[in-house]
Amino acid sequence: MSLNEVKSKKIDGRLFAQEYLDKVLKPRCETFVDIYKKLPKLSTILVGESPASESYLKLKDKFFAKLCVESEVFRLPEETTEEELLAFIDKQNHDNQIDGILVQVPLPSHINEDTISESIAPSKDVEGLSPGNVHAWAKALPNLVPATALGVLALLKFYKIPIEGKHAVIVGRSMIVGKPVTHLLLKENATVTVCHSRSKPLEEYTKQADILIAAVGRPHLIKKGMIKDGAIVVDVGINFENGKMLGDVDYDDLSETASYISPVPGGSGPATVCMLVSNLLLAFELKHAKKSEEKLNCLRDYYANYDTIGETGFCIE
Repeated sequence: MSLNEVKSKKIDGRLFAQEYLDKVLKPRCETFVDIYKKLPKLSTILVGESPASESYLKLKDKFFAKLCVESEVFRLPEETTEEELLAFIDKQNHDNQIDGILVQVPLPSHINEDTISESIAPSKDVEGLSPGNVHAWAKALPNLVPATALGVLALLKFYKIPIEGKHAVIVGRSMIVGKPVTHLLLKENATVTVCHSRSKPLEEYTKQADILIAAVGRPHLIKKGMIKDGAIVVDVGINFENGKMLGDVDYDDLSETASYISPVPGGSGPATVCMLVSNLLLAFELKHAKKSEEKLNCLRDYYANYDTIGETGFCIE
């Protein structure tokens, strides 16, 4: 079924991921062995245990199995010190066989997440959180942008949801979602309001949203009566209660009011993993493009084009 035939209110992240996989990522993969003589490799570092991280890893590994990607997960014990983790990352920064580094969050409380993000080489920072990448996406000149934020934008574009001139309200101010998605939507000429779990009263802001993005990490924070009729709702929250995954939005409460709404699971999660792979492939190709500005720009445009149709020759000399 093509996108234009989909009439459901549900924003289906699995549908987006499958089409982007088929139209952009798989065709690109066909060129890698011939052109580069190797495949992109991602290193994922997990410190301690987290249900959300484990869920994400399972989704990622399942998706990676369909692609030309090498992936290795390094599981470090909970008691790993910040200094030990920094030394581990530094070693991978200098390992030419590794093209992307992803440190799963949350980290144990004795490790500063900002310090760790800042230690990853910008060229391998597939989550887009190193200072160089943050500076770039804040100025709307990005190479690598946090994958979850990219996934939100990709879903909106995939469903042909107008962004320019719309009022987008983002609940959440994290560096992974809230702040980068703010800059992405500003670049698309939306008017953006950023609030959070302590914005009082929260419904005063959420009721103004043409596009509401919930990314604060509190289960079913957004309920009936907190959005206006016809609003578009993208739920980025991942929460666990009694072993069940829940979003920040009460899907059942809002499904009759929203014009489009994403579920949890099956909404932003698959889109996030898809854009993580896109970032890895982009990082890999940018490294090989060296200093050719024309090719660098071509690659950035290719991976940002969610409507690309099965072409393999883009950006290849």
